This record gives sequence, C-alpha cells and structure tokens, in this order.
Amino acid sequence: MTRAFVFPGQGAQTIGMGKALAEAYPAAKAVFDEVDEALGEKLSNLIWEGDIADLTLTQNAQPALMATSMAAMRALEAEGVAVTDAAFVAGHSLGEYSALAAAGALSIADTARLLRTRGQAMQSAVPVGDGAMAAILGLDLEAVRAVAEEAAQGEVCQAANDNDPTQVVVSGAKAAVERAAEIAKEKGAKRAVMLPVSAPFHCALMQPAADVMAEALAAVEIKAPAVPLVANVRAEAVGDPDLIRQLLVEQITGSVRWRESVLYMAAQGVTETWEIGAGKALSGMIRKIDRAIAGKAVGTPDDVQNVVKSES
Repeated sequence: MTRAFVFPGQGAQTIGMGKALAEAYPAAKAVFDEVDEALGEKLSNLIWEGDIADLTLTQNAQPALMATSMAAMRALEAEGVAVTDAAFVAGHSLGEYSALAAAGALSIADTARLLRTRGQAMQSAVPVGDGAMAAILGLDLEAVRAVAEEAAQGEVCQAANDNDPTQVVVSGAKAAVERAAEIAKEKGAKRAVMLPVSAPFHCALMQPAADVMAEALAAVEIKAPAVPLVANVRAEAVGDPDLIRQLLVEQITGSVRWRESVLYMAAQGVTETWEIGAGKALSGMIRKIDRAIAGKAVGTPDDVQNVVKSES
C-alpha cells in the first residue's frame, strides 16, 4: 500500500490538541518545548489551556497546528514509523510547512518562527474588515472562477482554495466576495458560506505578506526533503530546496490546489493517506476527491497505536 502523510491547515485548531501526545511520548513533549523556546513564549499553555479566540488568531494558530502535527510525527517515529514510510508529504496551506518539517527540510524552530511571521504578515496585509472569504458548495472550480470574475467589478476576487469537487473557496475584497456568494447561488450553488476568517488568504491582496515571507524564507536553511513534497501551487512533487523556497512565497497569494494535489498523488499510486495532527478535515476532503484512497487521522496516542497495529 502506497501512502502519503498529509498535514492540516488553519481551522483544525482546538484547545487541548496534542496534550495527550505530549503526556504519552517524551519526543512529542520535546516538540512543544522547542516551539515555546523558538517563539520565546509558552505557546503550549495557550494550546492546552487557553482561550479558543486567542488560539484562533492567525499568528498563534499557524505555529500551534504545526507543533501538534510534529508532536504526532514524533510519536509515530517513537513507534517505529518513519517519514520515509510515505511516498509523499503534502499540507493544506500552513500544513505545507508542517510537511516540510516532518520531511526534515526545515527545523522545527525555524518552522515555528516562519509561521509566526507568516501569521502576523497575513493578518496585517489587509485591514480587518476589508477582506473576506466564502466557501462555495456545489460548484466546481471552473464555475467558481467564472463567478469570481463576474463578482470582481474592479476589485480582487479569486478562487483561493480548490478543496474538493464540492467545495471551492473564494477570497478577496469583502464586497466582491459577498457579490460572489450571491452570484454563486444564482448559478446553482447549494450554499455560499461566508467564512469566519480574519483576512482574505490566498489572493492578490496578500502580496505584502508574500514580500515579508520572501525575506524571512531567504534567511533560513531549507534542505532537500526526505520524501517529495506535493506543493500547493503546483499540485505536483518537488524536492529542490530553492524551488520549495520560491513556491512557499507564491503560496501566499496563490491558490491551494488541494483537489489536484490529491489526484496527482492518486495517479502516482497513493492508496492511503495519514492525516498527521489536529482534526480530520483533510480526510473528509480526500474521501470526496477519490473514494479509493483510504484515510486515517493520527492526532492522539490511540490513533498512533491504531495505525502502528495496522502495520504489524
């Protein structure tokens, strides 16, 4: 069975995530300690005992979700499962950083600092209230692109996340996104849901954040990953460190091509995905993209034990 390890993005965060892993596995606890030290604050306290509104702030959610994913990865490694047991790694938006850390391309400390910078830069790129995102349910990518183009009317409005065949997210100026939601319903969308996000991610309005990340990424070492990364903006495998650096910058303003990424992995023979970290959102998307791919979520000690048993 050929598998891929996939890593969740923003929205998967919950208070208490990763705590049981840290209690059960010293290597998982060490991840949270390393992230706390890298950021110069006890992010672990916020993750385990804090307020969900604070954890959901982009600058906190991004390093917190990476820490939880890496804690799960270290727990798997403690049980004898290596990242090289996967044919590919992939992540949804910020999850791409978790995937690179898991594959040894980035250190955990550098990844934590990059994601803190990324979160702050994405938050400050657009004044609060000026941008928005909406999930369009029941229209495919081409239909949503047409909706976004019609809704733009001189403002930014783009297809930002191609999540699965039934869900495409649009992002851009608030008025344009609201127009897109109405137009989508007129064009036959089942629903158009405004998302509770603090900024319009993955669209041209994020260019100031892309500029910040270009500088931040230039200052860190990126190694060749131990297994290929299926990159969000290319929906194909990459391994060259300089190309990875470039694509992480492009990813800030570019679309997350998740549906195409999963189809690419399936075409390369992937029959199973392990969702490493918080939640099961990616597993749900993958099921809608290709029912032949088996999905497993690995976010608790029980999950780790279950997948290890299934290996033996």
